[in-house]
Amino acid sequence: MNERPKPDPKKLLTQWNEWETGETPPGRVMSNLKTGGLPELLEKLVEEQK
Repeated sequence: MNERPKPDPKKLLTQWNEWETGETPPGRVMSNLKTGGLPELLEKLVEEQK
C-alpha cells in the first residue's frame, strides 16, 4: 500500500482560500482537502493537545 505524502498546510490553506473566493466549487475543495491530508493533519493536532 502506498503511503500519502505528509500534509502540506500551506497547500491546504490555498485550496481552502480557493473555495472562499468562489474559484473552486465546495465539493472539489472537500475532495482536495481530504486527499491532501487534512484529516491526518487535524488528527495530529488533536493528539498534540492531549
